[in-house]
Amino acid sequence: MTLRQAQGRVAIAITLALLAACATRRPAPVVERQPPPVVAPPVVEAPPPVEKPPEKPIPTHIVKRGDTLVSIALQYGLDYRELAAWNNITNFNVISVGQVLILAAPGGAIALAPPVATPLVVPGPPIEARPLANTPSAKVEPRGQKVPFSERALAQFSSPDPSGPVVAVAPPIAPAPTPTPTPTPSPTPEPEKASGTDSEEVDWMWPVKGKVLAPFTEAAKGVDIGGRKGAPVLAAAGGRVVYAGASLRGYGKLVIIKHNNTWLSAYAHNDNILVKEQQDVKKGQKIAEMGSTDTDQVKLHFEVRRQGKPVDPAKVLPSQ
Repeated sequence: MTLRQAQGRVAIAITLALLAACATRRPAPVVERQPPPVVAPPVVEAPPPVEKPPEKPIPTHIVKRGDTLVSIALQYGLDYRELAAWNNITNFNVISVGQVLILAAPGGAIALAPPVATPLVVPGPPIEARPLANTPSAKVEPRGQKVPFSERALAQFSSPDPSGPVVAVAPPIAPAPTPTPTPTPSPTPEPEKASGTDSEEVDWMWPVKGKVLAPFTEAAKGVDIGGRKGAPVLAAAGGRVVYAGASLRGYGKLVIIKHNNTWLSAYAHNDNILVKEQQDVKKGQKIAEMGSTDTDQVKLHFEVRRQGKPVDPAKVLPSQ
């Protein structure tokens, strides 16, 4: 065998050895690193908005010929001073035919808008953040290097590299606990009021002792009680004097007492008035003296009104 042939065989052997090493060498593992999945907290639906109850329209009165502020107030069971204030009237004697008067305090408390419900975020277990491998890229590739051929080098490239990249595994995320709904306490029912009773009952008495000259009618709006001039006229129940004067035609010298938000009483044709407006009086207190102002005989015209509507005094007064 010639030297040339020997060298050729050695070159072929080296080539085959290198090819075998390349065929048996395992490529470095490539790991795709992805961030751990983010679990969104459960969304709690906001409660439906509370519907605002419709506002009641404010009652009004259109002034007619012959109306006065006092007569309108008496018609609806109001204090004429409050009626004037609600309508920005400074001169109690000046109102115009066709003028629209409101019969309740305008405005009032403004209802607050219901708070907007914020969705609740249920706290879950904390997510542990672990740093990834200290590599500039998610893919790790082997670094190419040249080594002299030997059996040891071949065995080294054929075996897996124990110092290869380590895959970082995110810790499992525990599912968020389901929120437990808070039971809403049932409202305690209010005790029912006895039927047939008034929430603002009044303890009545007769304002004068005398004969009933004219009973109650829808036109008269009250009763006429006879007596002598100068006899005491007593408050039929406790309350506040809302009018004392003679500006209401057909009533003479008149006293009106408001007992509460429901009831008032009127005492007409007096000779002398002994109380003043906005004065508090007690049941049985002397408020005037009988007379015949704006009428043809001495008598007391007595009216009882419930929310401005005339009521037969015989139905609320005790027996004489």
